[in-house]
Amino acid sequence: MAFFRPRVSREAEVRYHADQEISKSFPELLEKARQAEQTLRELRAAAADEIELLAAGRAFDKALTEALRAAEAGQRATFGVKAYDDRIARRKAKATPAGAMWTSEVERLRTLREDNRMWGIPRVPRPLPATA
Repeated sequence: MAFFRPRVSREAEVRYHADQEISKSFPELLEKARQAEQTLRELRAAAADEIELLAAGRAFDKALTEALRAAEAGQRATFGVKAYDDRIARRKAKATPAGAMWTSEVERLRTLREDNRMWGIPRVPRPLPATA
């Protein structure tokens, strides 16, 4: 008696391999985010003007977003190729130690990014257009 085992879709395999490649850059992107955060903290400690803080806050947000995308790709790749098509497989994979580690890392980065977006980027008023 042969058991029917559904194969995963070709699209899921392609996305899985793409996520594996993206997740390889996670350590470098996380280091860039740490450096951007350090720069932002140094500017705050030096009481820099709001324009410099705005630029540093946006650079930190961009670095965090890139690191978050790589972490999400690593999370999906850790879950396995079946998890792309099957939500039950995705739930089971989250319960593994590696899946839980990636899930907590993704949540930590999301929280850090949202905190930076709410409180880390100063609100600078837009300049008024010059009237002739």
